[in-house]
Amino acid sequence: MSDEPADVVRRLSGVDGTVLEAHGTVLRMRLADGRIGVLKAAPGQALAEAAGLRWLAEPGVVPVPDVFGHDEDWLLVEYLPGTRPGAAAATRFGHDLAALHSSGAPAFGAGPPGGPEQAWIGPAPMDTDAGDHWPSWYAEHRVLPYLRMARDAGSLDTDETHTVEAAADTLRERPAIAGPPVPPARLHGDLWSGNVLWSGTRAWVIDPAAHGGHPETDLAMLALFGAPELRAILAGYQEVAPLAPGWPERIGLHQLFPLLVHVVLFGGTYSGQAVAAARSVLELADRIP
Repeated sequence: MSDEPADVVRRLSGVDGTVLEAHGTVLRMRLADGRIGVLKAAPGQALAEAAGLRWLAEPGVVPVPDVFGHDEDWLLVEYLPGTRPGAAAATRFGHDLAALHSSGAPAFGAGPPGGPEQAWIGPAPMDTDAGDHWPSWYAEHRVLPYLRMARDAGSLDTDETHTVEAAADTLRERPAIAGPPVPPARLHGDLWSGNVLWSGTRAWVIDPAAHGGHPETDLAMLALFGAPELRAILAGYQEVAPLAPGWPERIGLHQLFPLLVHVVLFGGTYSGQAVAAARSVLELADRIP
């Protein structure tokens, strides 16, 4: 089976396509029916990404690109021309994100219905084991698996490993540090600023690692690498779904997972940030009775 872009587009969409622009394994394509699409090579991951986009689109609140076609290794989605972010669009995105979260998920860790058993966050594997108690589920299925991978790869030393382990143990033993219990939210799951695309008058989301989780996790990931208009996004969010008191102190807790993923994918460059996030969990426990 050919992996030439034109052949892949024909296979996925049923129409011919020509390459307009290429950036590595991501290509902008003109389809014969006039649509412009983005063709992305995602070996083994495309099924999960397509299922995630459809699940996020289902409530009709946060815009996502249409999926034109996919197989196990390729994804063809709608192309969205970029625009500059503004405060009005950011406030609306906050409203939309709160509504998306409130549309819910079957359980913490649950992936999109009909999606594959193997989930992904970027090129890193992510399990879909479900739980009904967020602190213990997060420690066991979002912190410790990536800690083990980072340790085994030599990206975290013994002291750093012990610090992260202590944070996970503290979360399981002192669940109150996670704030009041919340029902599973429908998360984008990898909501760093690069996965928010500003187009037209809206903010769209792309490249999800969608699953059921804690709403503060998506917000913490927006803050991780500095999303544009973050204050307006958070203000809009809280107009719809006010966050529990103390949420800024829990940002490090929620950033621990994506930072450990970055340690796994990119090595020790991110180890200092991951350990700092783990220490923030321990400090939080010291402040809360």
